[in-house]
Amino acid sequence: MRYQAATNSTHCSIPTWLMIPSSVRQIVWRRHRALLGLLAFGVALPWGVFLKASSEIREGEGFPGDHSIPRWLHAHATSALDTLSLTMTRAGGPLPMSGFAVLIFWFLWQHPPRRRAWFFAAALGGAMTLNVVAKALLGRVRPAFWHSLAPETTPSFPSGHAMGSLALVLTLFLLLRHSRWGWPTCSLGLLFVLGVGWSRMYLGVHYPSDVAAGWIASTAWVLSVYFLFFPYLRASERFREREEGARPIRG
Repeated sequence: MRYQAATNSTHCSIPTWLMIPSSVRQIVWRRHRALLGLLAFGVALPWGVFLKASSEIREGEGFPGDHSIPRWLHAHATSALDTLSLTMTRAGGPLPMSGFAVLIFWFLWQHPPRRRAWFFAAALGGAMTLNVVAKALLGRVRPAFWHSLAPETTPSFPSGHAMGSLALVLTLFLLLRHSRWGWPTCSLGLLFVLGVGWSRMYLGVHYPSDVAAGWIASTAWVLSVYFLFFPYLRASERFREREEGARPIRG
């Protein structure tokens, strides 16, 4: 009886995943490894890093490079870089980004299936809501290294410019990745994202950890939404492919 109880206890402690036949696990892995990799490294890992960084900020801890990197950028400032940084930071600001996002949403809404428009709204709107909530909860004070050309008074962590720019570019790439516009959008968009992030540090209104956390949080949020919308977006892609295949060939 004692042996049987021990056996039952051991059996109950076996994880459910290991009780599935290995052949079934291999089939699931082969068919869904891209999605499982996305879930592990695109969703779970970024969320873990962001939450860890947030807890450090809440406890008043800093990060390596938070002071040295902005000071190094300021030591190499020029009038041309001043102009470029102001241009990039204004382009990545709330008003231009919101206007651009509204235009994209309108375009997606006018070109069914509208699942893509809902995904775009959830990804971008959720990222910016997360930014507002995180700033309010953590309340990190802005750096005050020098008198900035574009001073800010709102909380610093995470960077709204970094979150907004990456959320927009990543969402567009996920929508366009199977078209000829996918990789050009990704390449040009990444340059824009990096430029906006650099401008916030160059102007001395964000610590590097604010910018990095903004990128990480945006990645986690957008890919989480994508994971939820994935079946519907795949259906939208098939719908679009059928429509393109049904178009009459001219000439």
